Amino acid sequence: MANTKQALKRVRQNAKRNAINTSLKSRVKTLRKNSIAAATEGNKEAATKAFVQFSSAVDKCAKKSIFHKNKAANLKSKTAKAIKAAQAA
Repeated sequence: MANTKQALKRVRQNAKRNAINTSLKSRVKTLRKNSIAAATEGNKEAATKAFVQFSSAVDKCAKKSIFHKNKAANLKSKTAKAIKAAQAA
């Protein structure tokens, strides 16, 4: 357990940041799943709209250093590739 006031505050701050970061990561995963699912259903408009939301969420996470910028680029690239493959099939 933390012994000083400063350490106690850091524990509180870390818990708060962890909750925020976890929710943002979860949102990215959900948006990615939604965009790929819309593409597999054949709904091109919904897939592109979901992909735009997904890209925005990933960029925000990269800006806040939740994801590394290269990971963000890889996520967007792989999702776009998966959407194209799903629409082609």
